[in-house]
Amino acid sequence: MNINKLKMNFPKTTIKENEPLSRYTYTKTGGPADALIFPKTKEEVQELIKWLNKEEWPVTILGNASNLIVKDGGIRGATIILTDMNQIVINENTIKVLTGAALIEVSRRAYQAGLTGLEFACGIPGSIGGAVYMNAGAYGGEVKEVIKAVTVLTRDGQMFERVNKDMDFSYRHSKLQETDEIALEVVFELKKGDEDEIKEKMDELTYLRTSKQPLEYPSCGSVFKRPTGYFTGKLIQDAGLQGLKWGGAQISTKHAGFIVNIDHATATDYIELIEHIKEVVLEKDGVQLETEVKIIGEDHPAEVGSKENLMKKATSTFQAQLEKIVPLTEEN
Repeated sequence: MNINKLKMNFPKTTIKENEPLSRYTYTKTGGPADALIFPKTKEEVQELIKWLNKEEWPVTILGNASNLIVKDGGIRGATIILTDMNQIVINENTIKVLTGAALIEVSRRAYQAGLTGLEFACGIPGSIGGAVYMNAGAYGGEVKEVIKAVTVLTRDGQMFERVNKDMDFSYRHSKLQETDEIALEVVFELKKGDEDEIKEKMDELTYLRTSKQPLEYPSCGSVFKRPTGYFTGKLIQDAGLQGLKWGGAQISTKHAGFIVNIDHATATDYIELIEHIKEVVLEKDGVQLETEVKIIGEDHPAEVGSKENLMKKATSTFQAQLEKIVPLTEEN
């Protein structure tokens, strides 16, 4: 991989070498990207993908890294981050938006245009691309309900449009998770509404979010998908884990479904704590928790520790729980 050659071929594109991804992730953790690339248009992404394929570079795509953990070893090859692709165009009851735009901003713009349908998204911190990829939702709404079409790019550089029915939306799932296509542009189809009613609903949901979620700390949002018939936060509470600290990470005392960065946590702290939660909940309740947060990148060699070192990381009033810890490096 030759970063100078990359820069020569894309002289107008912002490209940062060995860039710490902790500057971009919502957890404030993550190692460096070999090359972090900031395209501004769909066509620029297409050109980049084709060139990087030809040069045999590994490629990773990021939105705004809100529901994401990047491991401490970082990401090799090219990392394309779409946050500069944020154009929003409103035409009557439709909104066409590039997928680097923030979902919160699109919800706000919809309100300003007197359009209803995106109120539920007023506090979801992800990008439009991430929202499409995961069929993001909150308070009874999901993006699948208001998406008309998605422009996608295949990993070999072919661009085309998928209509809603072709996206295979379900709970925290879209077809993109199977095809590995990159969402570049979305068309939302909304309805005309009363601005006062839209604002009232958004204010209500914002209050609920701020009162129940630990927004005062860095976090990756909701860590686990909701298992059928259960509430994740209650499972974690009932297991005696709420408030558990692991290195610089902690299961939030405000909402047990969140892990917050309270003291210079590493991605390894997060990942080890996630695995511990899964083990304890499975043993206590027989429920297999599945992560909603996406974990990518490479481990940092210095973070591979012994069982004793992992035990020292954890602090809790529930000392009996610590005896159940199994390190990620131990073979079973």
